[in-house]
Amino acid sequence: MTDTGSLHLLRTNDVDKYRQLILDIHVEVRTQFGLMDDPFNAVDRFDERLTSYASRDGWEVIIAYQDDEPAGYIFGSPLMRGSLWWSSMRQPQPDDFTRETGTRTFAVQEVLVREAFRGTAGAGTSRLLHETLLAERPEERATLLVDPTRSGGRLKAVYESWGYRDIGEQQPFADSPVFATMLRDPLHQ
Repeated sequence: MTDTGSLHLLRTNDVDKYRQLILDIHVEVRTQFGLMDDPFNAVDRFDERLTSYASRDGWEVIIAYQDDEPAGYIFGSPLMRGSLWWSSMRQPQPDDFTRETGTRTFAVQEVLVREAFRGTAGAGTSRLLHETLLAERPEERATLLVDPTRSGGRLKAVYESWGYRDIGEQQPFADSPVFATMLRDPLHQ
C-alpha cells in the first residue's frame, strides 16, 4: 500500500477479493447521481463489465483508503491486439491510429470517488488515483470514455485539464450512453 499523505493506495489485480467493495462504491456513487435506474448501470450489468475487464491481460485496480475507509477506485487495462475498443467509433479512425499492440494504449475503464472524499488530497482523489495508475504504465497513450451529457460537461472538462482531448464519439454497448472518446497522448505528461 502506498501512502500519499492522508490517503493510502492499494494496487492489485485481484478482482475477486475486492469485487464487492467495487460494486458497493459503484452503487453508492451512481445512486447519488441518480443513475441506478439506467439499465446500463444496474449492478449485474456493471459486474459483467467488471468481470470482462478484469479478465484482460494487464488489468489492475487501485483502491484509495483514508483511515481504513474506502474512498474510491480506478481500474483499467492495456488494449491488446485485436481490441474492439475503437470499433464503435462514430468517426472511424485510420488503421494506423487504431492498431493496438498490447503496449500502445492503456484504457482507463472506470474511476469513481465517494462523495466524502471528492476534492481531497490536494489535486483531488480522482486525479491522484488517475496519475498513480498511469505513472507506472509503459504504454504510449491513454484513452477513456466519458458521458458528455453528465454534470453539464464538467467531468469532460476535468479530463481535458488532465491532458485528454476529445477524438470523437462511440457507443460501445447497445444499452450504453454515447460517450466522448478521450485520448491522452503522450501518456506521461
